[in-house]
Amino acid sequence: MKQSLTFLIAVICLFFGGSAFAQSNMPSVVLEDLEGTAINTSEINNEGKPMIISFWATWCKPCIKELNTIADEYEDWVDETGVKLVAISIDDARNTHMVKPLVNLKDWPYEVLLDKNGDFKRAMNVVNVPHTFLLDGDGNVVYQHTSYAPGDEEELYDHVLELTEGE
Repeated sequence: MKQSLTFLIAVICLFFGGSAFAQSNMPSVVLEDLEGTAINTSEINNEGKPMIISFWATWCKPCIKELNTIADEYEDWVDETGVKLVAISIDDARNTHMVKPLVNLKDWPYEVLLDKNGDFKRAMNVVNVPHTFLLDGDGNVVYQHTSYAPGDEEELYDHVLELTEGE
């Protein structure tokens, strides 16, 4: 009996272990870019290089602060590591008209997508913003953080560097 239970637990761990504790590859959700073009999130990639997915909203001051701070360093990050940042606005359909003017005002160099219905947010288990994910070149989430405090961007970049060592 004890051996059967041990075997059953081992099978369950093997079957669920990889997917229960780590998000691998992005869920398939259709979002829009700032021009209204439909983009399927499962097709977002960075050709084998790290990618940052940052969930934010126009009303979220820490979100804007984080994206502004990363923007100051982003060009260097891209040059050094090839990382790509995709900013996902969770503003609902009533507020999405404010996203493009804010992005233009801030001159953010990121791809910005609109998650008007919150489908992608739910698929990625995002509860609060900002919520930032780092994906490896295969699309697996390897790091994430919520909220923002000065210096979080440096920790994020350290993780990006870890992914690109030896390239």
